[in-house]
Amino acid sequence: MIALTPWLDKESKTPIYIQLYSYIKLEIEGGAIAEGSRLPSIRQLSAHLKLSKNTIETAYQQLIAEGYAESKLRSGLRVLPLEQPLPTAASAQSSPVEQPLRKEWKTTAMPVPRFDFRYGHIEQEKFPHALWRKSLMDAIQADAKEVFGYGHPQGGPDLRAEIANYLYESRGVNCSPDQIFLSSGTQQAVSLLCQLLPLTGKTIAMENPGYDGVRTIFNNHGCTVLPVSLEHDGLSVKELSRLQASAVYVTPSHQFPLGMVLPIQKRNRLLQWASGQDSYIIEDDYDSEFRYQGQPIPPLKALDNEERVIYLGSFSKSFIPAIRLTYIVMPMPLVATFQQRIQPYSQSVSPLLGAAMLIFMREGHFERHIRRMRRIYQAKHRALIAAITHHMGSRVEIIGQKAGLHLILVVHHRQRNELIQLAEGAGIAVYSPAHHWVDSSQCPPTYIMLGFGGMQEGNIEEGIRRLGQAWFGPH
Repeated sequence: MIALTPWLDKESKTPIYIQLYSYIKLEIEGGAIAEGSRLPSIRQLSAHLKLSKNTIETAYQQLIAEGYAESKLRSGLRVLPLEQPLPTAASAQSSPVEQPLRKEWKTTAMPVPRFDFRYGHIEQEKFPHALWRKSLMDAIQADAKEVFGYGHPQGGPDLRAEIANYLYESRGVNCSPDQIFLSSGTQQAVSLLCQLLPLTGKTIAMENPGYDGVRTIFNNHGCTVLPVSLEHDGLSVKELSRLQASAVYVTPSHQFPLGMVLPIQKRNRLLQWASGQDSYIIEDDYDSEFRYQGQPIPPLKALDNEERVIYLGSFSKSFIPAIRLTYIVMPMPLVATFQQRIQPYSQSVSPLLGAAMLIFMREGHFERHIRRMRRIYQAKHRALIAAITHHMGSRVEIIGQKAGLHLILVVHHRQRNELIQLAEGAGIAVYSPAHHWVDSSQCPPTYIMLGFGGMQEGNIEEGIRRLGQAWFGPH
């Protein structure tokens, strides 16, 4: 049995199990761990590296899944031969192009900030690992033949029915499972809409600023994207009404990235526009579960009596991004056509993950998880607002603090590039929202984007305190 002593960065954004898996994989590929070698047991490596057994087991399972090792009864985990042996450390020295890659990865890696206010990160320490692992195992044991296949092109019927129930109870969206189509992420969902509606080559209106990931998909499908300005309360419906567009993409419940909530009056006018223009509204309800001020406002889809709204929802913020599970709720008149056109497509959501998510939801774990995350994110949100108010005061203004997992900070009389550099020097990562504008130069230079979903509540106050010192000097 060999000994493993990798360098693991516990401050890194990369999970520890992935770091460990990557280390062992590189050692096998480079020949440092020979085929047939027995890897340490989970218990031994856990004690040696001072890591949890779950972390070791997850890394090992990934090695097994990718064919680097196999587990046999009474012989432990052993390294499998590679089909095409990769260069060993000795032989690779003669290859000046390939050999430096591994060392360069270590030497050129960017320093990890101590306080990272990146948007898109979620709370991981409170994630229900044991319950999710049990759901995965139950899914395999319930019907391995089903979950190991390609799955239904539209997504598993039972999971779609569960999502339909969830949408009715949580968002007031009344739809049938037949209206729901699953996809692996919002960008994949929008790409499907472009291909199958079809919207390819059509004119699409979109909030400006707006989610650049979706704008890129529209552009890549040859759509003409028409930017629509934002007012203090969201999309300018008056400006939109002057445009001829096949569809408009909006984030009405929490505008991305500026955070305003579209009021009910504008929602009704937007629905009237779609009906009058014979156009569609693509509503991205990406983080509707997390609202901190005021009463919840129903999504456009809940108000849609004319069947003009295509609704997008995701588990990336409410659960984990890695599940890659987004759902499309199609207007009923489009369902039959969409079902017919999607038949040749393979379902992009893993049937195994879909089955596990079904179990997780049916047993009530998801509902409890959402309630818990609301409390956690609300506490983080309060801590962030309080810290900004205390350490920065009137020198800044906060935009978009009513909902979601990020906000925009307006730093009066300062320039974004200087602010980001000063923060970096203090070990803090803050970000520019400029890429969400069609013309990035139109983004006010005083805007800074702060995400807080992945920050620990105790680190938020300290991070903002240090940020205030870096920007304004001692408090």
